[in-house]
Amino acid sequence: MPKGRVRLQPALVLGVFTVVAAAGPAEPPAAVAAGFAVKYRNVVSPDRVRALTVLPGETVTLEVVVRDPGSGYVARPAAGRLVPLGTGGEGERGGRWVWTAPPAPGLYPIQVVAPDGRDSVTVQAFVVVPYDRLQGEFLNGYRIGRYPEKPPHGLAGYGPPAGFVEVTPDNADVLVSPHFRLKQFVCKQPAGSRKYVVLNERLLLALEYVLERVNEAGYRATTFHVMSGYRTPAYNRSLGNVRYSQHQWGAAADIFIDENGDGVMDDLNGDGRSDIRDAEVLYRLIDRAAARPDAQGLIGGLGKYPSTAAHGPFVHVDVRDSKARW
Repeated sequence: MPKGRVRLQPALVLGVFTVVAAAGPAEPPAAVAAGFAVKYRNVVSPDRVRALTVLPGETVTLEVVVRDPGSGYVARPAAGRLVPLGTGGEGERGGRWVWTAPPAPGLYPIQVVAPDGRDSVTVQAFVVVPYDRLQGEFLNGYRIGRYPEKPPHGLAGYGPPAGFVEVTPDNADVLVSPHFRLKQFVCKQPAGSRKYVVLNERLLLALEYVLERVNEAGYRATTFHVMSGYRTPAYNRSLGNVRYSQHQWGAAADIFIDENGDGVMDDLNGDGRSDIRDAEVLYRLIDRAAARPDAQGLIGGLGKYPSTAAHGPFVHVDVRDSKARW
């Protein structure tokens, strides 16, 4: 198969819902939330577009869940049972759909369609290139560098990532959540047409959650400008950043609101300038959002930064397990 082409999987039927291979990358959704939700890896979200990263041959269980009027979305399977229509490791286990990722890295969109065909959720399933494919500090000519050999203070989650999403001109513009595209998280280091990124699904959920709260507060933001998303250890070191930066695991983003497209933070406080006070407005909005009951444990680190000669003001957001503010 030619490089960059989207690889598709056989169609499956889940009760009254249809689970099919999407015809291509998802287009911007008419609305963010669907009338049902898809659960995998113990996370339930009604977002119409979601990302999933898996190793070749890894098995993932997906489940359609429905809204409970009293408690919101709950982990309750939709009516019916899964009926596999193809081969390749798919199968039914207790009313849930079990998918085995194909051996070849690439993008395998999965679309879950409601019975009337008017509602759907697209899971952008990326089969990653495993970490052990690195040759020294390089992966197919792209410099990754070296991850720290020992975690800080014995903490979990600081080992090498499982693998890397290959980013090409064909998939760079793919939506990985309703308001964010794959290319927004690519490392800024110089590279050719082939690049690699560690894509953290929890970070995408956190950014979507924060974006919704920002708009609810009256600030227009169709997306966040991601000044810095994933950083390879090599690039992180070249910046002189901290050794255990969350960016190296795809778990952090330096963001600002830029609706006028001038490359710097919008004037959020209305004083006619773009400076640290605008970053403080965004910081406070995110901090309040993180304290809400439905966001507990979603946002770990949060920091604000002033302008320099190289960039304007911005806010750092990460999904570490502990709370940190600066």
